[in-house]
Amino acid sequence: MKETDFSDYVVYVDESGHASPDRDPNFPCFVLAFCLFQKSSYLRQIVPALQSLKFRFFGHDMVVFHEREIRKALDDFAILKSRKIRDEFHQDLGSLLQAADFSILHHTILKDGRHVPEDNLYHLAAQSCLEGLYEKLVELNQQKGRTHVVFEMRGKAEDRLLELEFRRICDGDNKHQRVYPFSPVFASKKCNSTGLQIADLVARPIGLHALKPEQVNRAYDILATKDLNPTFTQTEFNIP
Repeated sequence: MKETDFSDYVVYVDESGHASPDRDPNFPCFVLAFCLFQKSSYLRQIVPALQSLKFRFFGHDMVVFHEREIRKALDDFAILKSRKIRDEFHQDLGSLLQAADFSILHHTILKDGRHVPEDNLYHLAAQSCLEGLYEKLVELNQQKGRTHVVFEMRGKAEDRLLELEFRRICDGDNKHQRVYPFSPVFASKKCNSTGLQIADLVARPIGLHALKPEQVNRAYDILATKDLNPTFTQTEFNIP
């Protein structure tokens, strides 16, 4: 394929919560987030900015950002147990995300007992996000070139089922009844991909906002500037 066969955009995907309908009292929802980057700004602005932040706080760029490890100050992020360093780190990371030029399409499923055990929430959310992605690319006049959608590996069986679902949707089993020119890419959790790391930071704050919209959520406030295009299976849910 030639470069002209590809769109100007790339998508990185991550989720928060379990894809099973079983309710988790600590986080009773599932969020799938698609982060859409224009390749030129991704290469020139976003990748160098994240690399620079890593060198500044860790002295090297091999650290892979994971929201859970950052939140709990685990492993490499044990430095965040120092309040001074933690405040500086979150300030700089927030500024990076604020300045980064990307869009977020996401689907949030609030677990209220309406889904049956056979439902795969990941697949339900993926269909919604892929349909929204197609609409966004049409808006950008990028629907003709091939767009790669990068998923983090979850296991051989899960990845195989997701790829089958992905291809079913993109082959025309979607609300537009159109073939989507999307290709899936599966990357290791250890992959030092800037896009996957940003997607990892995005999903949980979106879920927390859906569950507790009245609660202060600075991370969501930043993400809300990213052309958020949300869909929900349920918009009302009260946590006991």
